[in-house]
Amino acid sequence: MVEKEPVPPSSPQGSESVYEALRTRIIQHDLEPGARISIAGEAARLDVSQTPVREALHRLEGDDLVVRSASRGYDVTSLIDHDGLVALFEVRLLLEPWAARESATARLTNPAPRMREELEILDSLRGSGRAAQAQRAVGDRRFHALIIEASGNSLLSTTFERLHAHVHVFRLFQVDGEGRQTDIEHEAIVRAIEARDPDAAETAMRAHLLGAFTRLSESFSATSSVPVERPRDARSRLR
Repeated sequence: MVEKEPVPPSSPQGSESVYEALRTRIIQHDLEPGARISIAGEAARLDVSQTPVREALHRLEGDDLVVRSASRGYDVTSLIDHDGLVALFEVRLLLEPWAARESATARLTNPAPRMREELEILDSLRGSGRAAQAQRAVGDRRFHALIIEASGNSLLSTTFERLHAHVHVFRLFQVDGEGRQTDIEHEAIVRAIEARDPDAAETAMRAHLLGAFTRLSESFSATSSVPVERPRDARSRLR
């Protein structure tokens, strides 16, 4: 009797690599919105067993990048629509300007030095192709996460992660394809936090979010006769 060799469990590094590979393919639209994902096909393409692919898809479901049904398996989620974009940015306008303000206070957790490092990385990621966009999505998330973390509010960090804002944003058509205007807005945020100027940091973050929303909305207004509305400013909603 020939004994079968045991199949080694997928290592965390291997599982992480499969997750990142599938996530990148979705953001780059190699896997189109609404497309069915073949577990066997992806396993063969990545030269791994089906186990790490299933693990990666489970994580991607939590990221709101894939949706699972009992009959179909996994499909890539549809792109966020304009109403969803408005709702997303209204929430961000409530949370992130406050976080920027808190991060600018004179404390040891001031994130400006690490934010500068992320700006340098983002500045090197030029090109308007989907591959560059996928890389910028990672760096942009880290940039904003540093501000959220420095606010000292752990619940806010959890909420930020659950929004999956950068995943939704970078799957859309990017009017500011190479991120040059975004980099200018990021620089204004960093300068305000470096200067420990809470008012300027809050203002800069609000301007950045409204600018990003306006740029993203152009992809909707170009294909629709319905006027594109801006998200209501957080301050006016809280009065």
